[in-house]
Amino acid sequence: MQSNNTETKNTDWIKTKPMEVEKLVIELYKQNETPSKIGMILRDKYGIPKAKVLGKKITKIIKNANLPLKSEKEQILAKIENMKRHLEKNKKDKNSKRYLTKLLWMLEKLNK
Repeated sequence: MQSNNTETKNTDWIKTKPMEVEKLVIELYKQNETPSKIGMILRDKYGIPKAKVLGKKITKIIKNANLPLKSEKEQILAKIENMKRHLEKNKKDKNSKRYLTKLLWMLEKLNK
């Protein structure tokens, strides 16, 4: 029977040390990347499948560094503002209009 405890897993194949991952996460967060985007960057550029494999979740690392963590609602509101600015310049961008509708739907779902 396998345990879900990540600390007992053998992580020898990951060459990056946990402290290096924490530094990367903090550096990326200071560059205004969201935790989900940080996870994708760690996976794609550094070959780290999940930060949790090395001990801590990305949000825990950010909280432990005493950095302000944006809520999901704040992140969606920022995306909506960016998309509105984009659509002012590109009125015929139908994909972006659909994405804006999707963001508004997500915001409405969070408000319930």
